Amino acid sequence: MSEKEINLPSTIIDEPALTMQSISSSTVTSADSASTLPTSVASISPGRRLWLRFKKNKRGYWSLIILCVLIGISLMAELVSNDKPLVARYNGELVFPIFHTYSEKKFGGDFASQADYLDPFIREQFQKDGNWAIYPLNHYYYDTLNYFAAAPNPAPPSAENWLGTDDRGRDVVARLLYGFRVSILFGLALTVTGVLLGLLAGAIQGYFAGKTDLFFQRFMEIWGSMPELYLLIIFASIFQPSIGLLLVLLSLFGWLGLSDYVRADFLRNRNLEYVQAARALGLSNRQIIWRHVLPNSLTPVVTFLPFRMSGAILALTSLDFLGLGVPSTTASLGELLAQGKNNLDAWWIALSTFVVLTVTLLLLTNIGDALRNALDVRRRA
Repeated sequence: MSEKEINLPSTIIDEPALTMQSISSSTVTSADSASTLPTSVASISPGRRLWLRFKKNKRGYWSLIILCVLIGISLMAELVSNDKPLVARYNGELVFPIFHTYSEKKFGGDFASQADYLDPFIREQFQKDGNWAIYPLNHYYYDTLNYFAAAPNPAPPSAENWLGTDDRGRDVVARLLYGFRVSILFGLALTVTGVLLGLLAGAIQGYFAGKTDLFFQRFMEIWGSMPELYLLIIFASIFQPSIGLLLVLLSLFGWLGLSDYVRADFLRNRNLEYVQAARALGLSNRQIIWRHVLPNSLTPVVTFLPFRMSGAILALTSLDFLGLGVPSTTASLGELLAQGKNNLDAWWIALSTFVVLTVTLLLLTNIGDALRNALDVRRRA
């Protein structure tokens, strides 16, 4: 045989081997690259994917940050706006008036009553050699009356009172800061109670359906037709107005709207395959509702939260404006609006309160829109 004929079998054998090696290597490479992408995508949890979709909405994302900052400042309102020094040094002794009550005699005065730190005499005492005092950024508490003010009340904005004073001489900045905190905390409390009651009622109606659903629907129609405002007026005339009383009365009706959305989701999910499989495995109704149906029915609840909170803040403001809300001694945005209405020449009262209320509701609306878009499964992450 010739050399060409001898090498022919090896050539025939080697080429398929090389071909298979290249195919296998390319297959492994493509498999590795294909496995890398799904792994990175699959590693993102549903909560993380929801947050990324929410973060893409810049308006809602920054609204959430701004609102959290404002809430944080309001929760530390005593350190930001107060008529007492945070810490002071008098005659070689460190005192903390913001935490302890001191009499005027403590600082060289003649009376045993509580020291008025706006008194020029007390301030002069802290300005002596060796003495000093660190005051909050704003020198007024929400109910502080400055008996040493130079201008009559209501006083326009000045270097001492940045947004002026109301008709009783109280600082508007302090009233707005503490009133914002009251509104936010009241809105959160009312939202939580409304969500819990709405989830409970909607879950029972939607999951059990039938006669249970029919009974609850008729009860809700009767309960919802009751005149809520008249009840508030009646109870306000009988009992002393308080935040607790308002919270209880508004919570009795605040769950009706959310329960309808939860009921609709439960009616849809109760007949799906995973619920039927859970029943076949012998799980109790409570376990099926809590572990399986409820997590898949929270979309309307999460979307509902910011708008529910906006409604709670508006409800409290409206009732305070009508004089049916919190006591007049409590800082409230509605009470400031009422003062602005009664003192139209003091434009700074109504204008500043309107701005604070509008900004708060606008931030909550932007957050609600961003949540709604993030929970929309038709949108890409």
